Amino acid sequence: MTERRWRVACVGAGYFARFHRDAWAAIPQTDAVAIADPNAEAAAATGLPAHDSAEAMLAALGPDLSDVLLDIAAPPAAHADLIRLGLSARVGAILCQKPFCGDLDAARAVTQEAAQAGIRLIVHENFRFQPWYRTLRAALDRGEIGEVHNLTFRLRPGDGQGPDAYLARQPYFQAMPRFLIHETGIHWIDTFRYLAGEPEAVFADLRRLNPAIAGEDAGLVIFRLASGARALFDGNRLLDHPAEDPRRTMGEALIEGTEGVLSLDGEGIVRRRVFGDSRWFQLENAVPIRSGFGGGCVEAFQTHAISSLASGEPAETEAASYVGNLSIESAIYKSSEIGAWQPLNGC
Repeated sequence: MTERRWRVACVGAGYFARFHRDAWAAIPQTDAVAIADPNAEAAAATGLPAHDSAEAMLAALGPDLSDVLLDIAAPPAAHADLIRLGLSARVGAILCQKPFCGDLDAARAVTQEAAQAGIRLIVHENFRFQPWYRTLRAALDRGEIGEVHNLTFRLRPGDGQGPDAYLARQPYFQAMPRFLIHETGIHWIDTFRYLAGEPEAVFADLRRLNPAIAGEDAGLVIFRLASGARALFDGNRLLDHPAEDPRRTMGEALIEGTEGVLSLDGEGIVRRRVFGDSRWFQLENAVPIRSGFGGGCVEAFQTHAISSLASGEPAETEAASYVGNLSIESAIYKSSEIGAWQPLNGC
């Protein structure tokens, strides 16, 4: 049987969208055929047939859009309307960048609408596909550090200082009323679930350090996991960590168990220390670290998404599952607001 080919219709010509396009070019089953962005100059610069709106793009690709994969790489506030546009146009499938809509209610609504329409909706959450997290997960699956008691990630990209913070890449960051968790921390909500399972409750202390932005840019979030372990997200976008490129991993991780410790440094290297020993040993990566953003995680995710569409099996970040991340995010903001633990009634 001939494997299905997808015509990829791209929405968004901003900073991160280029990584999507590079990945589509490397995946044999996909052809990027058009792009839409209100910034006509940026859209035209991609070299794809350019449109000033997603409506115009889909109309030009029609009338039969059953082989079209709508790839949404626009700011979060636009996600729900773009998803609904794809559903009404009867595209074959939709990928939507995280954080997946502007809020939990919108995410839940479009997830239900996609299910009713019978159109696959997958969230473009690529951090769990970074090769170092696949390596960490494989080591945990092998039981290399025994029973896990603590997970910590220290976010330190060092890009949040001064009045020009974020303007060079994603200027809309400055105006987001919810920033650190909604835009960035959502990656580690998902990654903690991937590595260690579901949380039962969260406690958060969030704050804004840079007065040039609207939302919070630093904070601590504790996750009480169903396994009994604890996870800590320690985020501060103003501070850095030792790495040639602080944005490669965006920070450092430590996973501690009864039989040892796993560490992730800013170069993407995973090491293990055996309990009672002072020596660290580098693990051979289960997935090769490629060049490009996040060790090639965008191509790894998009390859996974295409494979799941071909097999009919759920993707790891299917919208119906991913919406649980937004439930956790909502509880984090509530916890910080009232200064108390927030229980989670399943994700």
